Amino acid sequence: MTHPICSTASPRRRSLLKLGLALPAALGLCAPARAAAFPARPITLIVPFPAGGATDTQMRALAVAASRELGQPVVIANRPGAGGTLGPAAMAQTAAPDGYTVSVVVGTLFRYPFLQAVNYDPLKDFTYVACMTAYSYGIVVRQDAPWKTLDDLIADARAHPDRISYGATGTGGSGRIAIERLSRLTGVRFNFIPYKGAAEETTALLGGHIQMVSDAGWGPMIDTGKARLLAVMGEARARRLPDVPTLTELGYPIVASNPVGIAGPKGMDPAIVAVLQQAFHRASRDAEYNRALESADQPHMLMDSAAYTDYAIRQVAQEKQFVAELGLKTQ
Repeated sequence: MTHPICSTASPRRRSLLKLGLALPAALGLCAPARAAAFPARPITLIVPFPAGGATDTQMRALAVAASRELGQPVVIANRPGAGGTLGPAAMAQTAAPDGYTVSVVVGTLFRYPFLQAVNYDPLKDFTYVACMTAYSYGIVVRQDAPWKTLDDLIADARAHPDRISYGATGTGGSGRIAIERLSRLTGVRFNFIPYKGAAEETTALLGGHIQMVSDAGWGPMIDTGKARLLAVMGEARARRLPDVPTLTELGYPIVASNPVGIAGPKGMDPAIVAVLQQAFHRASRDAEYNRALESADQPHMLMDSAAYTDYAIRQVAQEKQFVAELGLKTQ
């Protein structure tokens, strides 16, 4: 609803203009004027994963491009933990809804309330600004591992329960849940080790501390020639490695999907949301950002604020049902 003083037909506004009084204050009440003044200082973009991982690399490139669009620096703040929910949850509790602090959000934000006690409500405590991309999950082992195929890995796990350790982001992340489902379908047991993000998982895998990674962000490991992709978890094969099968093709109907977006605290001005949404979507054309997405075989998945909010509502309902069916709890 337009504020009365922002309407050109308002008698009160015509009176004020005739008197030459309170014009700056009147304009300050108008959403377009507020949006035009935003941003007036740097914006903080929280990345809820450690520095050096795939998400961090992508968002740093996006932040540089968005800074050019907004005319102010977009500064990255890494706040990892709780499967990527610690950073956005803290933002929702402490940040002002003025657009100067926003956070990357991933699918675990919608799932964790059904896995453990959390201090946020995904449908009440956030303003969903824009969806950007989606993770591409895969099962990765070291290049010198004895398993050439996923069937080799499963056969070894069946013969040696709990001996093969794998890493994934958080106790309730999509990579962990995919392996949990695979274990139930095949009757095998793996030893799960949670990590804060892909950078830690890569170090653990290449250092021999774990034997497998089930997560997104596997591209750089493959590029070094030190790791091998056994299977992907999407609906289609990876563009970069079209010879690697999907889990569904191998007979395991498991698809892991996890959109990546940007959200702020509840109560943000729609005009400011529109400015941020437009800036981040325009920034998604940046060549460096697209190279970072291609390295992880991630597509663009652009949604505006309204579509992203609708997605969040649907996803919360789906995650509730999914977690109940699996009987999963992390605490």
